[in-house]
Amino acid sequence: MLNVSIITASLNNASTIESTLQSVFAQDYPNIEYIVIDGASTDGTLAVIDKYKNKLSTFVSEKDEGIYQALNKGIEKASGDIIGFLHADDFYPKQDTISKVVKAFETSNAECVYGDLQYVDRQSPGKIIRNWKSEPYYDGIFLNGFMPPHPTFFMKKKWYAQYGNFNTTLTISADYELMLRMLHKHKLSVHYIPEVLTQMRVGGESNRSLAARVRANMEDRRAWKLNGLRPNALTLIKKPLGKIIQYF
Repeated sequence: MLNVSIITASLNNASTIESTLQSVFAQDYPNIEYIVIDGASTDGTLAVIDKYKNKLSTFVSEKDEGIYQALNKGIEKASGDIIGFLHADDFYPKQDTISKVVKAFETSNAECVYGDLQYVDRQSPGKIIRNWKSEPYYDGIFLNGFMPPHPTFFMKKKWYAQYGNFNTTLTISADYELMLRMLHKHKLSVHYIPEVLTQMRVGGESNRSLAARVRANMEDRRAWKLNGLRPNALTLIKKPLGKIIQYF
């Protein structure tokens, strides 16, 4: 039976992290290693986490240089066959999410698995704001502006050791760069689960403002350059435009 490491990075998420934690503890899959990396929160987050410390496999709270450094710390501490990330604003909507992910790995023999994502209202998570319905992967799809929803992306741990962790010189698009590197550049096999695996509260770093979106687009361009890759003329235009249809 495959072991799954789930990593949550938190910083001052006192109002949301409890539902994140509870959604992991509610999973019906038995072999889960849960790692929480906190950036020295000061708002009450640590008091919430403290209630569940006996259920965590690893918990660290110390200052860091941002979410991607925190996730890299989690990767280094992870011992599972598969690694997934659940941010402190996110949660699994169903108890069998991880079971379905593991089954997909086992039946497809893929190295990576991803699914669909829903953005929900921050105060009323039952209210759906945006549907990120993905699609099956094929070689070259990144050139059409595609990326999998990173909160639904699971990958075998061995590939982090071989091809590297998150590039922390990128402050918003390191998740995009990592998936571009693993799937488009190194062509790891991947399987798509056509259902919502994760729900995300609106207001995250990459979708908070127009300025953040502009910065993310600039970092997307760097992601291709860092990997010695060239996008098509419309690749980085199609990527943000593709988000518009998710509201309908």
